[in-house]
Amino acid sequence: MNKTVTMIVALGVGLAAGIPLGSRLMGPGGEAETETTTAVASAAAVPDSIGAQDHMGPYEVVQGWPKDISTLPGHEQWTFGAAQGIFAESPNRVYLLARGELPNLKRPAVKRFPEIGPSVQFPVGGLPWRSATATALPGAGGTGQDPAKGMEIWRGSSPPYREVGVDARWEHCFLVVDAEGNIVEQWTQWDKIFRRPHAVYVSPYDPQKYVWVVDDHMHAIYKFTNDGKQLVQTIGTPGMPGADGTHFNRPTFMAWMPDGSFYVADGYNGTRVAKFDAEGKFLLDFGMAGSGSGDEGEETRPGYMNNVHGIAVDVDTRRVFVNDRANHRIQIFDENGKYLSEWKIAVRPSSLHLIQIGADRKLVTFDRNTHKMLKYELDGRLIYSWGTVGDFPGTLWGVHGISTDQEGNLYVAEVDAGRFQKFRPRAGANPEYLIGKPIYSAWQ
Repeated sequence: MNKTVTMIVALGVGLAAGIPLGSRLMGPGGEAETETTTAVASAAAVPDSIGAQDHMGPYEVVQGWPKDISTLPGHEQWTFGAAQGIFAESPNRVYLLARGELPNLKRPAVKRFPEIGPSVQFPVGGLPWRSATATALPGAGGTGQDPAKGMEIWRGSSPPYREVGVDARWEHCFLVVDAEGNIVEQWTQWDKIFRRPHAVYVSPYDPQKYVWVVDDHMHAIYKFTNDGKQLVQTIGTPGMPGADGTHFNRPTFMAWMPDGSFYVADGYNGTRVAKFDAEGKFLLDFGMAGSGSGDEGEETRPGYMNNVHGIAVDVDTRRVFVNDRANHRIQIFDENGKYLSEWKIAVRPSSLHLIQIGADRKLVTFDRNTHKMLKYELDGRLIYSWGTVGDFPGTLWGVHGISTDQEGNLYVAEVDAGRFQKFRPRAGANPEYLIGKPIYSAWQ
């Protein structure tokens, strides 16, 4: 076989075997040279997007939503306090829950502090500069803190360095906005009964669309008519902590079963989940306080909890998922509180702010330490994550409440940033990366 035939055969074998060949076989000096152009499957939220960073994942932010409190007459110098909760009844009716108001301050000019050290400055470029949750009323937010000492903590040491009406004020805890972000309802008549409103809901199985507000400092859950004109039920004993059928210890979140029964995560200072029937009658509870049997004081025993800060229900299997926040794990129980399994959060430390399961049967959460929105399979396998901390629209800082509407828009309440945001799905976004739409059965 001559030299030419041998080369042709070698080329044919190489192509048949799928060996990537460059545009030139030999370099100028006779050495082999290969330019590979092997395609890599895109992991971007929008495949083949050019220059993307996915800091908003499969979404884009809706600029200027919602309108600020400063647009209201007499409130020009004020803005949202710590944004605690958000719920989209529909794209045109969204509930906003905040801890009062804060001064509407502009970002200050950079100031350097050479007496502390070289290159020390405030604020740091590109990063948030004011923590709303640290400055908004009423203080005493962390696990183990006593709500009765909230105002003492907020005012600071003697003499007090914060003053109500100057540094913060207790107004506009509950607002309703439309699709454009216009403030269409102000439930200011209920500011007086709130102390630290934590989460807001409408049960998907309630045709009357009653509005529920969880208040962790009041140790109570309030049920209002949809128009906000009447308080129709109070569950728990306002102002009195406990752990039985009529008392909570700083409850945090709720989740419903299709029969209208519901679960309450109880809570910051409590270590249990309480279940009630559709009328609010206490049925059972489960969970207990642990002493910390694992590394770094984490509790590892099933059913033991530390900061029960989120709850969700998989309606297909009737399993109850509990965010055991300080133990960095998701515990899973049957509908009557029997322990089934769990999965751990791999990042240390982690601080999950909530959990939610949508119609797609995926679990969504936000980690306050990594500032990322996370989407998991129900067995804990990661599907996708996105988010970055910053001071421009579309960043995430302390997402404490999330909601999706029937069109797939995502809404977030950020307790640290002191703001609410609306995101719409990006054109061509991978639908697996979107946060699932809510389950609806009794109303649309």
